[in-house]
Amino acid sequence: MRTPTLSVEVITVPVSNLERALWFYVDQVGFTLDVDYSPNDSFRVVRLTPAGSGCSIQIGKGLTDAPAGSLRNVYLVVTDLEAARIRLLERGVNVGEIRHKTPVGAWDGGFAAGLDPARGDYASFANFNDPEGNSWVLQERGYRNG
Repeated sequence: MRTPTLSVEVITVPVSNLERALWFYVDQVGFTLDVDYSPNDSFRVVRLTPAGSGCSIQIGKGLTDAPAGSLRNVYLVVTDLEAARIRLLERGVNVGEIRHKTPVGAWDGGFAAGLDPARGDYASFANFNDPEGNSWVLQERGYRNG
């Protein structure tokens, strides 16, 4: 028997103010609006995809009973963390300072300020929250290949 292929394709982001969240993710973060469907007043699904991603998010009405702002640490992987952070800041997103894992090669959960000196994959991070308090992590991977 073959092992089934599993892929993450949609993450539901709990929000209370759908229009504000839609504006944030499309106009500030730069996600693409894929679907905005509302067959009645009690249900609406809005699907958004980051450029180049195989996984989307969905926000809406009647999708989840999770409290607005309760999603934590969803990773957005970028090839150039510094450039991604600057772009988001220019678009009005409050992105935290860049930090990297330390000590290099023997990470024990500590961080130091700035980019990983070797620009190693999975080693540099910056965080931001949406207006509801859902938290996101930017992580660098592929800088040397980009």
